[in-house]
Amino acid sequence: MSTGAGHRVYRPGVSLVHQTPAHVKIVATLAFVVVVVTTPAEAYAAFGAYALLLAAALTVAGIPLAAAARHLVIEVPFVLFALALPFVAGGEQVQVWALSLSVPGLHGAWNLLVKATLGVLASLVLAATTTPLSLVQGLQRLRMPQLLVSIIAFMIRYADIVTAELSRMRIARESRAFVGRGPRSWPVLARCAGALFIRCYERGERVHLSMLSRGYAGRLLIGGDRAATRRDVAVAAALPSCALVVACAAWMLV
Repeated sequence: MSTGAGHRVYRPGVSLVHQTPAHVKIVATLAFVVVVVTTPAEAYAAFGAYALLLAAALTVAGIPLAAAARHLVIEVPFVLFALALPFVAGGEQVQVWALSLSVPGLHGAWNLLVKATLGVLASLVLAATTTPLSLVQGLQRLRMPQLLVSIIAFMIRYADIVTAELSRMRIARESRAFVGRGPRSWPVLARCAGALFIRCYERGERVHLSMLSRGYAGRLLIGGDRAATRRDVAVAAALPSCALVVACAAWMLV
């Protein structure tokens, strides 16, 4: 498995966040997300404080805020669902211009959007400062079931392989003057999708036979993540600890 140094999300660096072992960052990220999810939706100031904490973490890690914002496109399905809630939910209605919106739907949309966005940003801090290989090593150190670790490791590896294969197919189409516009191009794209599936399946078969011939018995020998020091724990605990203080204050004030 590759180290993932060229992964599109990962950003090489020497910050304190980069140097913290992956298993500690995984636990810290999960703790932060749990704190955010359990915060009452009415505590608007608390979510603003969470956003500031994440902005500080991104700054310490040397990740530009603009680059982080670009990766938020992954939550588009949540945004679309949230935008539909005020129109389909029941309960008290409020008039906004010519639209009649559900008040519980508006609260639900806000709750979903703000918590999903903060969760994605927290995950981005983890992914941008940790190579895929280190993430898998961290999961191993946290005693995640070996089968799940193997699935995640193969998924990371084959995501890059499928992306590279798609790029080669796109170049081949464009070299033959193909322009993918309109329904008339759909048959070509459908055949390309079928060819991509066959190629990836055959590639997987060859890799599996190659691994078996080298003694693979269902367990990946990836190595272990290094042990965490007190400084590592302190660095990783800073974000969820501050978030927990904010959450406690929010629960007392709501």
